[in-house]
Amino acid sequence: MTLDQTIKRIKELLQKDARGLTIQEIARQAKVSRITAARALAYLEGAGLVEVRVIGNCRLHYWREAQ
Repeated sequence: MTLDQTIKRIKELLQKDARGLTIQEIARQAKVSRITAARALAYLEGAGLVEVRVIGNCRLHYWREAQ
């Protein structure tokens, strides 16, 4: 799976799940390694498409709705 395909899959996952997902949950559902998921999420976060909320030692990722 290419990085573009991974990003597209993660986008779909985050849009479906409003409660937020951890990197581990995203990696499992997208069927990619945790490193690949983290790399794709870093790209999406840098582009301003994903919001991150830190709760304890967990980082929940949310799809940023259009404003």
